[in-house]
Amino acid sequence: MNKIDTVIFDLGGVLIDWNPEYVFLDAFNGDRGKMEWFFKNICTSDWNENQDAGYPLTKATEDLIKKFPEHEEYIKLFYGDWEKMLGGAIEGTVKILETLIKSKNYKVIALTNWSNETFPIAQKRFEFLQWFEGIVVSGNEKTRKPFKEIYDITLNRFNITPENSVFIDDNLRNIEAANALGINGIHFKTSKDLLQQLKKYNIQL
Repeated sequence: MNKIDTVIFDLGGVLIDWNPEYVFLDAFNGDRGKMEWFFKNICTSDWNENQDAGYPLTKATEDLIKKFPEHEEYIKLFYGDWEKMLGGAIEGTVKILETLIKSKNYKVIALTNWSNETFPIAQKRFEFLQWFEGIVVSGNEKTRKPFKEIYDITLNRFNITPENSVFIDDNLRNIEAANALGINGIHFKTSKDLLQQLKKYNIQL
């Protein structure tokens, strides 16, 4: 096994709890079925990911209202109340991040699918986002995971050798894309599990 010298973190779902349910479960008066239908058919994950790749939030909202005018109120809520979708830090993972940073044995980078318009809100709220050597934000790069281009940007910008790096993401699709480029991947489930997975790569914590 190659010696790991770089650890790359996803942010949402790994270090930061982000969930649109925090807004929409209330909006739909606790009716989970209606909320899930809305996410599956109107404000879909594909639609949101398009904004993660740099599409303007206002334009995306207008586009969707034209398509589904009867859902205008709820569509406006998605980015209008976006900040309320941010939960707290995932503390167990933040502790792992802090240990890695303090050890000074590893280059520690973040690679996130995040709109460039909303990312500054997270930066103000979460101090640990200042700890990274660098953060690649999809909205700034106008591409996103799982496309090869954003991994190439990350590897080149920070002079990372794929085989000597580990990438942590809660989305298996993104891990598989990283693996295809020779990057070692850990599919994030819990902070406790992550700790065990990192040890398998002989990462000192």
